[in-house]
Amino acid sequence: MLLHLGYVPVLVASSASAAREIMKEQDLTFSNRPRLSCPDRLIYGSKDVAFAPHGDYWCQMRPVFVLRLLSNKRVHSYLSVREEETSLMVEDLRRLSSSSAAVLVNLSHVLVSLTSNVISRVALGRKYGDGGEGNVCRSFFEELLELLGTSPVGDYVPWDELDQWEKDGDGGGEMDFVDILLEFQRREKIAPLFEDDVIKAQILDVFSVGTDTSSNALDWMMAELMRNPSVIKTLQNEVREVAGRKCDIVEEDLVKMPYLKAVMKENLRLHPPVPLLVPRESTKDTVVLGYDVAAGTRVLVNEWKIGRDPTLWKDPEEFRPERFLESSIDFKGFHFELLPFGTGRRGCPGIAFTTAVYELVLAKLVCSFDFGLPNGERGRFGHDGRLWDYYT
Repeated sequence: MLLHLGYVPVLVASSASAAREIMKEQDLTFSNRPRLSCPDRLIYGSKDVAFAPHGDYWCQMRPVFVLRLLSNKRVHSYLSVREEETSLMVEDLRRLSSSSAAVLVNLSHVLVSLTSNVISRVALGRKYGDGGEGNVCRSFFEELLELLGTSPVGDYVPWDELDQWEKDGDGGGEMDFVDILLEFQRREKIAPLFEDDVIKAQILDVFSVGTDTSSNALDWMMAELMRNPSVIKTLQNEVREVAGRKCDIVEEDLVKMPYLKAVMKENLRLHPPVPLLVPRESTKDTVVLGYDVAAGTRVLVNEWKIGRDPTLWKDPEEFRPERFLESSIDFKGFHFELLPFGTGRRGCPGIAFTTAVYELVLAKLVCSFDFGLPNGERGRFGHDGRLWDYYT
């Protein structure tokens, strides 16, 4: 459908066929990002990879992300960080439960702390823990994410002058992301591209996307598992059989857990981290599925709707991981029925890193603890909409 938000035409694509047309068949035409005031002000003039307009700058920066920061080899090099931090999380939960058979925990806080620690070590070479410094950092990134998801009136009505706020911006033996970017900065031929603000913009991208995507996905995952006891039991049986008595899971064990991967896919189908993928913008007049689309049209791909489309999925509102056991559908950008991370030129380059954390955390949690809801309840959420639940 076509909406007009102020002076901006907005095309909303809510089908797999429309998503394929926009992100594959006409990927180049729709590869631009619209100028949005919040990212522009918060991320140094949109100098990051996620929000930068398509052009020479973005074309030079994306290979740095894809080939140097988030390549499969680089993601694997941080394996020890992921395994160590997830093990520390399990130890902390065990200490909490040692004095009681059942303990009420804020699982959302645990998951945010975990993902923040992993990202901090990978990006900066250190973590901030749960003290005052860590709380300040977490609060900063929570505010950043909230603002990045905001659409001020001024983005759609250019003469509006109400929106005038300003925001000042100022592991494991491996090189962290800052080290790698500073190395590029020292190279004479490309140093102008890697000014300090550019490096800070990339690190903000890593934190905002890495922590939020993983912790939100895991939040929804645990909520769905506790609302579906038969699923969590099947998952636990698989994980515990592979892990053995000690539940000392390492990443190489995950390839032996097809049901865990199916659970993860089903969760991403129902709860994509970014329900409306990051906006695109058409660079020229074109036609999509027989409809004229003018240059400068903003495009929103409604991944939430595609994941619940009854023409694509049987019983789409039900949480049924089994649907993926006999299916080749994956979320890596080749199947337009399932695109939680987007695809094409503007797809998320951090899929491998995010899913590596996601799978390992999920495996260790269900292996080490029996999760459930009190008094047979089907689901319960805190006052802020985040998940609060029991584990034993």
